[in-house]
Amino acid sequence: MDPYEFLKIKLNSDGSLTRNYIVPTVPSSSDPTNSPLQPALSKDIPLNAAAKTSIRLFLPNPPPSSSAAKLPIILYFHGGGFILYHPSSLIFHHPCSTLAAQIPAIVASVDYRLSPEHRLPAAYDDAVDSLLWLKSQAQNPTESDPWIRDHVDFDKCFLMGDSAGGNIAYFAGLRALDLDLSHIKIRGIIMKYPFFSGVQRTESELRLVNDRILPLPAGDLMWFLCLPEGKDRDHEYCNPTTLDHVYGEKIGRLPRCFVNGYGGDPLVDKQKELAKILAARGVHVESCFDEDGYHAVEIFDRSKAQVLLENVKKFILSAVSVAPQSSM
Repeated sequence: MDPYEFLKIKLNSDGSLTRNYIVPTVPSSSDPTNSPLQPALSKDIPLNAAAKTSIRLFLPNPPPSSSAAKLPIILYFHGGGFILYHPSSLIFHHPCSTLAAQIPAIVASVDYRLSPEHRLPAAYDDAVDSLLWLKSQAQNPTESDPWIRDHVDFDKCFLMGDSAGGNIAYFAGLRALDLDLSHIKIRGIIMKYPFFSGVQRTESELRLVNDRILPLPAGDLMWFLCLPEGKDRDHEYCNPTTLDHVYGEKIGRLPRCFVNGYGGDPLVDKQKELAKILAARGVHVESCFDEDGYHAVEIFDRSKAQVLLENVKKFILSAVSVAPQSSM
C-alpha cells in the first residue's frame, strides 16, 4: 500500500505537507443561549503567538454557578500521528465537549504544532507552553481567563491525550518534573492508546500489518515525518524501552498514570510495554486493555467511548481523593 495515499497527504519539496484529508471542523461556541443542546461551551484563546499555537477551552453547559465547587482541569492533546488534525476537528471537539460535561471538568485542548513542518520535540515544547500558561492563570487570577478563574481547581490538574496525544501527555509529564509549577498540581497522566513503536516489530504489529485504521506502513510514515531528521524508531520519542534507558529513575517521579489499549490495535504491545515500565519504576498505573477493539475505536463506537469515559472518570476521582505526593 502507498501510505501517502492512505493518509491523503503529499510531501512537498520544501519539507511541508499538503493535507488532503477531509475531516469536518467545529466552530467554537461560548454563548449558552446559542448552544442549548451542546454538552459544553467552547472558545479559542491564544497560547504562543510566535509559534501560532492556541487552546480550545471547554466548559460544561450550562455553566456551573459561582458557588459551585471548582472543577479539575484537563490539558488535552489530540491524536493524528503528530501530522494531522486540530482541536476543532470534529473527531476531537466532540469528545472533549463530552469529557467536560461528564467528568465534569474544564478541558483545555492544545493546538500544538504539527510535523514535518515542526518536527518533534516541537509538540512537546508546546505542551510545556500549555503548562506554563496554566501556571500563569493560577498565579494571576485577576488577569486570567474568566472560565479558568471562576471554575478551575488548580490542585486538580491532569494531562491527557489519545494516540500521538497520549505520547505528548507522557512527555509533558516528564518535562513537568523539571519545571517550577508552583500554584498547580498535576494529579495524573491519562494516555488513551498512546502512539509508540520501535525498530523491532512486535507481535501485534506483525499480526495487524494491514490494519484498516493504522496499517504498519502508515504508522512508519508518521514516525518518519515527525522524528528528528536522521533518527529511527528506536529514538526515545518513539520507543518506550529507549525512553526508560534515557530517563531512568526520573520516570518513577511521575504522578499516577492511566493507560488503555485494544487487542485489535497494532500498537497494543508497545502500550503494554509502556505500562510495565511505568509500574517497574514504581508509578501507580491503572491499565485498561480490552481485547475487543481497535485503534481509536471510540471515535466509531459510542458504547466503547462511554466505557472509556467512565474509566477515565473513575481514575480522575481516585486521583483527586488522595493527597499529592509532591508538587509539580
